Amino acid sequence: MLGFHNENNRCSFCGRPGGEKRPLVAGGPNNELRICSQCVEACEQYLIGLENESSLTPIDLSDVSSPKEFKEYLDQYVVGQDYAKKVLSVAVYNHYKRMAAQKSGSLPDFEADGEDKVKIEKSNVLLIGPTGSGKTLLAKTLAQKLNVPFAIADATTLTEAGYVGEDVENVLLKLINAADGNVQAAERGIIFIDEIDKIGRKSENTSITRDVSGEGVQQALLKIIEGTVASVPPQGGRKHPNQEMIEIDTTNILFILGGAFVGIDKIIEQRIAGKTMGFGGNIGTMDESQKMELLNQCTPDDLVKFGLIPEIIGRMPITVALKELTKADLTRILTEPKNSIIKQLKASFALDDLDLEFTPDALEEIADIAIKQKTGARGLRSICEKLLMDLMYEAPSIKGKKKFTVTKDIVLSGKLPSPETLLIGSKVTA
Repeated sequence: MLGFHNENNRCSFCGRPGGEKRPLVAGGPNNELRICSQCVEACEQYLIGLENESSLTPIDLSDVSSPKEFKEYLDQYVVGQDYAKKVLSVAVYNHYKRMAAQKSGSLPDFEADGEDKVKIEKSNVLLIGPTGSGKTLLAKTLAQKLNVPFAIADATTLTEAGYVGEDVENVLLKLINAADGNVQAAERGIIFIDEIDKIGRKSENTSITRDVSGEGVQQALLKIIEGTVASVPPQGGRKHPNQEMIEIDTTNILFILGGAFVGIDKIIEQRIAGKTMGFGGNIGTMDESQKMELLNQCTPDDLVKFGLIPEIIGRMPITVALKELTKADLTRILTEPKNSIIKQLKASFALDDLDLEFTPDALEEIADIAIKQKTGARGLRSICEKLLMDLMYEAPSIKGKKKFTVTKDIVLSGKLPSPETLLIGSKVTA
């Protein structure tokens, strides 16, 4: 029987009486039990929580891929950057190995009294490399391999609490949202913070004025990067009194920070100028491998001179430089990765019965344009889509099988043949 309104009936769970505004549902062998709508809702939320918790696979060392397996997986999606992939693979493996060992209590004890076991601190990563060199893609692909929540944040949008802009805690909200609200899953995820170099201090000297988007943000980030229980507003935005908060422990969240750090090579060169450089000249005459060797000699002092605070550098023990992508790299990026741009475009046009091809010299010319625009791999998609816009517009209107080949001349002119000559008949090649 449903909808009891008798004042003598009380909810068997909370004890509150039934009424017009609190109908009771009867149950049990003899309909002797009652439950109110509030308790029904509470039970539903509890069961949803259990379902989410049970869907999480506990981190087990046997489930964590080896560094070699991580590297092999990254090779399928990211072209080049072999050293960076190796360093990241080791860092991620060690991070999740540490979590697995802590969970199982299998950390070794080297002390005679046996009271305190070794505590392994997490190793966050700092990526230094030009725009479009693959920093975001590397972090995203690792999260994909691990099947953990992943969030990207832009450091330039962050400000100290109370100032116009995003609070640092909103970075954690993005991770919680990526985990579909499951805080436990978010607590073992990965956060990538880009443009970290843009929030450097204006000078090494401490300023007497407030630097709310530079040093102040670094100080605010420091707390969540090293590990704390943070309170996050569920709807984002600013915190205010009496607002319900989501609590999340950041101890096991892996932070990967990235930035171009334009000019840090000059800082490194100045530091080692009095020593034997072994590069055979200044930065302007170095080849790509020599520049990489120089950037990989970056020390904490170099980063402090650039504008990062010492405390945040101390929480980023692993620093790796990514090389600027060459024409050959960009050409490979167009075709080789598992989800390369050309493969995606071919699949998209195939849905309209159009067989799309690119000549090798056309791919090289597209790579050349990306280098001239200084956009790296990030600009390749927009170049291709702009080039093929007319084809995307016309192809769906023409029935039957079609074929089109993109040549170097088409890329150079930036124009496709007119629709009349482009898609007439059963086979068309330009």
